[in-house]
Amino acid sequence: MKTPMEEFIEVLKIHRDTAFEKARMYASEYYYIRAIAFKDAISFAEAHLKKEKEVMNKAWDEAADCLEEFKTFEEYYNTTFNTK
Repeated sequence: MKTPMEEFIEVLKIHRDTAFEKARMYASEYYYIRAIAFKDAISFAEAHLKKEKEVMNKAWDEAADCLEEFKTFEEYYNTTFNTK
């Protein structure tokens, strides 16, 4: 199973590769710059994927300690990740 971030990275890579291909086909600076932007976005997303894994690991480690404190996963998630 892939995380949403991993799926997002895959889509970015498809767009990057397509942009590089069009840059070669049309000798286009526009597509080249677009491809570089996707490359930068991939690097950023990969860094976030690493952070996501660290956060999930920490949450996993803490989950056993706070099972009695929260009634639902949603309550735990919202409190832990400050979503509400």
